[in-house]
Amino acid sequence: MDTVAWGALTLTLTAVGGLGTAWAFRRRSAVAGLRMLGLTLVPLGLLLTDSLRMVTRIVDAVGSWAGGLAWDPLTWIGLGVLGVAALCFVVAGGLRARELGGAPARPAARRTAQIPASRTPAPGAGGARDTAGDDMADIEALLRRRGIE
Repeated sequence: MDTVAWGALTLTLTAVGGLGTAWAFRRRSAVAGLRMLGLTLVPLGLLLTDSLRMVTRIVDAVGSWAGGLAWDPLTWIGLGVLGVAALCFVVAGGLRARELGGAPARPAARRTAQIPASRTPAPGAGGARDTAGDDMADIEALLRRRGIE
């Protein structure tokens, strides 16, 4: 296509868009009219920046690719392989989260049974504060003050 044909196409698209813009402003709302005006100005802007041919080539290339995608069995096999690869990444991410502590908490009895005896502080040992006992005593005192027992 030569420059005159591109100009005629742009003029036609802009004129049709102008009619649509006028209709949108009158029948719908200012928001719809402004959106239609923006859409109307796109072909004119593409022509003035000399990008209209590039956009049509891109659209043509994407259309050819999509047409080949629909009828080529090897492409469908490739899409299946890509799907399996994506599934592997999702499962690996879930397993990694589980390794990092994203797994549900185990019951306290099983958790304390797995702590080695050498690492557990002796009850009443100097320096080690029994925070669970102190917290419970504080809560019980607060409940007594409020009259809840």
